[in-house]
Amino acid sequence: MNQTMEIIKNRRSVRQYLHEQIKDDELQNILEAAIYAPTAHNDQPWHFAIIQNKDLINEINDTAKTVMRESEIEWISQVGSKEDFHIFYGAPTAVIVSGKKDSTNPLVDCAAAVENMLIAAESMDIASCWIGFARFSFTKPENLKKFEIPEDYEVYFGVALGYKVKENPKAPERNQNVYNYFK
Repeated sequence: MNQTMEIIKNRRSVRQYLHEQIKDDELQNILEAAIYAPTAHNDQPWHFAIIQNKDLINEINDTAKTVMRESEIEWISQVGSKEDFHIFYGAPTAVIVSGKKDSTNPLVDCAAAVENMLIAAESMDIASCWIGFARFSFTKPENLKKFEIPEDYEVYFGVALGYKVKENPKAPERNQNVYNYFK
């Protein structure tokens, strides 16, 4: 199997991290992978806010959970109510991914950027997790301003990054009955 396929198959959403901060050059490589993701109409509509301050990461977590507790969707409200739950799982680095609202397809473009980040992180043996809950913190206008999210952008995702506590578990089997061939 080629190296790229091995990395893709080995990547897992990791929810335990060492407290040590990832190296700047590793972070730069992960961010570079993000900006090389494909985009509709080559809009490149993304913006990344990188947070490596534990207090600020905790602040995003606390605000997100407050908003989540008020959700009309029961399971989101329940998760937001869990005192011991942290949306970034104690990762030392959080990346907030937002997209330019008036671009061709910002949500999909930002999702592609996140996937590139996750694969790049795995290639460097760095743990990662795609964090959908992060967007809840940025429903508060003061957080958009505080974390310098451009005015015409919307926060879609967060990414947790840090060194692994343990090796990734083996991937669960995948459903192979998802293909139709027309030749």
